[in-house]
Amino acid sequence: MATIKLEIVTPEAKTYSEDVDMVTLDGGDGQMGILPQHMPLMTQLVAGEIHVRKGGENIFLAVGDGFVQVTGEKISILTDMAIRGENIDEAKAEEARQRAEARLVEKITDEEAASAGAALAHSLAQLKVKRRHR
Repeated sequence: MATIKLEIVTPEAKTYSEDVDMVTLDGGDGQMGILPQHMPLMTQLVAGEIHVRKGGENIFLAVGDGFVQVTGEKISILTDMAIRGENIDEAKAEEARQRAEARLVEKITDEEAASAGAALAHSLAQLKVKRRHR
């Protein structure tokens, strides 16, 4: 079976780099599936879940906002967060969600609101992945 190279890069490191069978992710225009030999594409990545199929195995990652570039042989994802489902600490993600929601109801600057909104999106993505795939 044909495969396609998936690389996920965050500001901290390259968090994933393997040949895979299929990737499903949330883009700016909705959910999309990407198979080998997919047409070239560049789109926005929406915070949420990435589902990777590799040799019959399902891998789930929580991701933040970012960008996706697809060529026929490679999927490149640049995002501000990427965590494999099994590495998510549900209690810490829930605490982060509660802190971000509390911060958003305070009188804060636009910059602080953007930061709290991003933190909320990250924690919600982690909780979604962890709770869906227990």
